[in-house]
Amino acid sequence: MTDQFAYSYASPLEGYENLEPLSEERNEDGKSFKNPQHGILSKAYSEFPDPLAKDRRGGFDIHIYHFQNNPDQVVFAKALWERIRREFPELRIYTFFDRPVGPHPVAMFEVNLFSPAQFGAFIPWLVVHRGPLSVLIHPNTLDGEEERNHTQQATWLGERIPLDLRLFKLMKQKQNQG
Repeated sequence: MTDQFAYSYASPLEGYENLEPLSEERNEDGKSFKNPQHGILSKAYSEFPDPLAKDRRGGFDIHIYHFQNNPDQVVFAKALWERIRREFPELRIYTFFDRPVGPHPVAMFEVNLFSPAQFGAFIPWLVVHRGPLSVLIHPNTLDGEEERNHTQQATWLGERIPLDLRLFKLMKQKQNQG
C-alpha cells in the first residue's frame, strides 16, 4: 500500500469558496438532505475531470485478473473477455494474457474507458459479472504518475492483488536519467 501522505491533494471545495452555507433541511425520508438545485448538471457527467487523460490512453484502465494456474479461473476469465468484446465492442479491449505482464503479478486482460458514459455503463455491469475475478480500476493522469495511478488513486473490485511496483521505480529512474 502506498503512503497516502506521500502526495498532496487539492481542496475538494476548490471553486466553491465563499458560498452561502448549505441548508440543513431534509427530504421526506428524514435522512437525506435537500441540496440546492441550479438546473445545471456537473460537467463530470459528460467528460472526465482534469487531470484524467482525454487522449488515446483513455481516462481509466480496467485490469481483470485471473490466476493462470487455476483452470476454473482461466475458463471464466476467457468467457468474460469474450462477453465484454461482444457486449461492449466500442471499448478498447486488449490481449488475453496467460501469464504475468508488467507490474501485474498474475495473468489479466485490460479494458480502456474513454468517457463517463462508458464508465457508468461498464463498471456496474462488471460488478455483477466479474464472478471470482479481481479487478483493478485506475485512472490515467499526468505522465510520470503511473505508480500513484495504480496505487493511491486505484479502486479494486474483489480481492486486492499486490502489484510489482519496482517497474514504476525503474521507469522513473530512467526518465530522470534521460
